Amino acid sequence: MIEIGYNGGIFKIGSGVYEPAEDTFLLADNLDARSGECVLEIGTGCGLLAILAAKAGACVVATDINQAALECARMNVHAHCVANRIDFRFGDLFETVAKERFDLVIFNPPYLPTEPKEAFGTPLDLAWEAGPDGRLVIDRFLNEVAEYLTPNGRVLFVQSSLANVEKTIRALDANGLRVEVVARRKLSFEELFILRARAIF
Repeated sequence: MIEIGYNGGIFKIGSGVYEPAEDTFLLADNLDARSGECVLEIGTGCGLLAILAAKAGACVVATDINQAALECARMNVHAHCVANRIDFRFGDLFETVAKERFDLVIFNPPYLPTEPKEAFGTPLDLAWEAGPDGRLVIDRFLNEVAEYLTPNGRVLFVQSSLANVEKTIRALDANGLRVEVVARRKLSFEELFILRARAIF
């Protein structure tokens, strides 16, 4: 078990759980959850983003395909005293929220290009393994997310220059979402982008 700090809070990271890094922190820095909103976080990991949204007054559904992550997130949620505002669910993408709609959907998707022979496929590795073009998960997400937004709902998520940001923007537009780049950060081998997309239906 290790501990990381963010904005004065301490978050514990258990074995087999994705450790928040530059992508998570950049997303957290731009999180715009508001009091009274219904928020969905896909791939909650240690729960950091869900906890920040709950502390802002939102009601949160937080999902993950990694049971170890959900156990870790529950521990952090209790430590931050927001357990009554977060509902944890085990499942892939939107399978646990059928017919529900949200004011905000948060996602830090896997985006590391990974050839099949290089993929391990463990619950932890799935946090970053994203197929040969880095789009194995994000394309599925983009094709479905509009169905889970309230009118004027929005999506906030990370994209990497490794996974064709322009294609993501085109996909959002094709699904009726207006997209803007709200932050970017240059790293040694990639550039990270925070995209916000709003429903216009």
